[in-house]
Amino acid sequence: MLLDAHNHLQDDWLAPHLDTIVAELERLAYGGAVVNGTHPDDWARVAELAARFPWVRPSYGLHPWQCGRRTNDWREQLEKRLNDEPHAAVGEIGIDRWILDQARPDDPRLADTTVAPFEEQLEAFRWQFTWGAEHNRAITVHCLRAWGPLIDALEHMPRAPRGFLLHAYGGSAELVPRFVKLGAYFSFGPAFLDPRKTRQREAFKAVPSDRLLVETDAPAMPPPPEHIRHPLPDSYNGTRVSSPANLPAAYAALAELHGVPEDQLQAQVAENFVRLFGEPTADMR
Repeated sequence: MLLDAHNHLQDDWLAPHLDTIVAELERLAYGGAVVNGTHPDDWARVAELAARFPWVRPSYGLHPWQCGRRTNDWREQLEKRLNDEPHAAVGEIGIDRWILDQARPDDPRLADTTVAPFEEQLEAFRWQFTWGAEHNRAITVHCLRAWGPLIDALEHMPRAPRGFLLHAYGGSAELVPRFVKLGAYFSFGPAFLDPRKTRQREAFKAVPSDRLLVETDAPAMPPPPEHIRHPLPDSYNGTRVSSPANLPAAYAALAELHGVPEDQLQAQVAENFVRLFGEPTADMR
C-alpha cells in the first residue's frame, strides 16, 4: 500500500487534471494521501476533496510563503476548521529563509506572494505548532535554509506525543538524530532522485526506518524526467507540474537507499504513517 504523506491535491495546477490523476491512482496500490492547505483561501478546497475522496486526510495551515498575505482572523479560522474536523492534521506550516535570501524575484512559483519577514513567519509557526501539539494533532513542517532556528524553536515549544513530519527533509545527516529526539518523521520525495541531490539522499540513509515516510509534494518537486511515469502538462507559465501518481518512484528509490525490498519498505512506511497520522480512512485497493 502506497501512502503519500504530503501533497497539494487542491492546487489550481492540478485541478484540470483531477479525474486523470484519480484514475491513475486507482491503478496503483494506493492507500491515501495527506492533502495540505496553505492559506485560508484553499482550506475549503481541501475539505471538499476530503468529502469527495475518503482516502484524503485533510491538513490545514498557514504556509510561510503565504504568511505575508494572512488575514487578521486567520488564527480563528484555522482553529474553527481544526475543531470542526477532529481527524484533520496541522500543516503545511514552517519557516523559510530561502524565500527571503535566495529566491529569484521572477520565480513563477512566487507570483502574487507577499514575503513576510522571518520573525513574522516564526511567530505564525510557533502558534500553529503549539496548537497542534496541545491538541495532539499530526503536524507537517516546511523548512528551507532555517534548520538552526527550527531546532531552537522546537526545543522551546510543547510537542505532541505522536510527533511531527519534516516534509521533503533537506537538512544534513548530522541533524537527523537531534530531530529524531524531538519527535520528527522525515518524508522522501521523487525530486530527490535528481542526480544533483546527493546530500539529501545521504541524509535519508541516516533516518531510522521507523521514522521514514514518502511524499510527492505534487504539483511541486517533480522527479527527473526519466523517472516520470505519469506526465502532466506544464502550467500556464511553463513550470513543470508533477502528479501524485509519481509516488512509486520515491518508494523505489528510498527502498534502494536503505537496502531493503520495496514491499518491506512499504510495510514499514505504512506503520509509520499510522503512528503519526492515524489509520487511513479508506484506500483504493
